[in-house]
Order: sequence, then C-alpha cells, then structure tokens
Amino acid sequence: MGMFNYLDYDEKGEKVVTRIDGVNSEMLMDITTYKMKAGDKKAFEEKDKETAILLLEGNITFSFEGRKEKAGRKNVFEEAPYCLHMCRGGKAEITADSDCEILVQSTLNERSFETKFYTPKECKIELMGDKQWEGTAKREVLTIFDYQNAPYSNMVIGEVITKAGRWSSYIPHSHRQPETYYYKFDHPQGFGGCFIGDNAFKVKDGSASCIPGGLTHPQTAAPGYNMYYCWMIRHLENDPWTSRDNDPAHTWLLEQ
Repeated sequence: MGMFNYLDYDEKGEKVVTRIDGVNSEMLMDITTYKMKAGDKKAFEEKDKETAILLLEGNITFSFEGRKEKAGRKNVFEEAPYCLHMCRGGKAEITADSDCEILVQSTLNERSFETKFYTPKECKIELMGDKQWEGTAKREVLTIFDYQNAPYSNMVIGEVITKAGRWSSYIPHSHRQPETYYYKFDHPQGFGGCFIGDNAFKVKDGSASCIPGGLTHPQTAAPGYNMYYCWMIRHLENDPWTSRDNDPAHTWLLEQ
C-alpha cells in the first residue's frame, strides 16, 4: 500500500482504504467501503471518533437517535448523496433495503456536536472548468461538509465527477492536509490517470489514492468514461483545510 491502492472487497463485503493505526496511516482517517446485500444490517459506533456514512449506491435506511431515514441512490453519476455525520459516541444502524454500497469515514475528534443528516437537496453541485481551456477541465464538484458549514469537524467530505476525457483537481494544487480519493467509473472497465507530485498512476474502478500533504494531485478521465471520486480531507490541528495552494508554475492558466 502507498500513494495509490488497487483494492478488492473481501468475503465480508468490506474494503479497507485507510486506517489511523494501520494501512495508509498518514491519512489520519479510517476509511472503509462496504457492499451490503438486501436485508443486511450494520451497526456503527466509535467511542473517540466522529463518523460520516455516505450512500454510494442502492436503497438503505439510516437508523439513529430514534429516527429512521430512508435513502435511495441509483448511482453516484445520476443522483446526489445522502450522508449521516455523527460525533464520537454516536450510534447508527444501516439496513440494506436493496443491494447497496456505502462509504464510512472516521477520525479522532474530542468535540461534541449535533448529528446532521445531509440530503441531496442540501448538497450544492458546482460546475467548474466549463468556460476555460476549451472545456477540457469541466467537472461537477459537490461538497457535503467542510470547514465552512461544519467547523466543528476534523474532516471534509465531497464528491467530484470528472467528465469523460476531461481533467479535474486542476490547476495543479496542493494543501498541507492529507487527502484521500475513492474512485468509481460509469462503466467497470473505465480508467483514468492520477498524478501525485511527480508520480503517475492508472485509476481503475474501486481504486483509491492517498495524497500526502504538500503534493499536487491533478486527475484525468479517459474519453468515453465519466470518473467519480469521493474526496476526503483531514484537517490538521489548528490548521484546517480552507483553501488550495496553486502550483505557481501553472497559475498563468487562470488568466485564460
């Protein structure tokens, strides 16, 4: 395991992307995706960590604090997300109402805050890059929560859809905080490219990149294949992620 990871689900339907005290620990987060069969139930509770549970695909019921919230998502390309965000000690149970896939992100956080259930209506999609560089960096960027709307959190979570044949995370930029991408394609054979610093990697469906602080990380999708990634940033102590440091070699492009 290292900066780029090709991952498979195990026999329990789990895929471990990062662990604070294990694989890719420099990301300072626990990130796992789960494939659940209709009728499966899964409980989540972390004593010392805040947790976000994101629906990637399928129909599920979120049960928490005496509430039941049904959520459905055809896929990440056609419908916006549902996401439950709890502070340490929060308890939730996910019931799979159909076969589904979820992503769970956790990190240490001593603060207490009210549980928040994000729905598609609250998630604003920003179209970026459509008026620059002949549309070659056109992508849809969706932020579920970051420092602006959840300053009590130590995490950020959002989604990007890189349009087929286009680039994203562009212009090349970096930030001091570590970031993880989890990828999906609208066809299983889809592929793309990920550049972390001076290293290049082939992106495949279900793979993940672990981006250390300080390294640039532009991405590209092959023609004919839309590329999705869930992007997750870990704020550093007294140094939250609030902006990007554009690579000065490429800032001239912003004038184009």
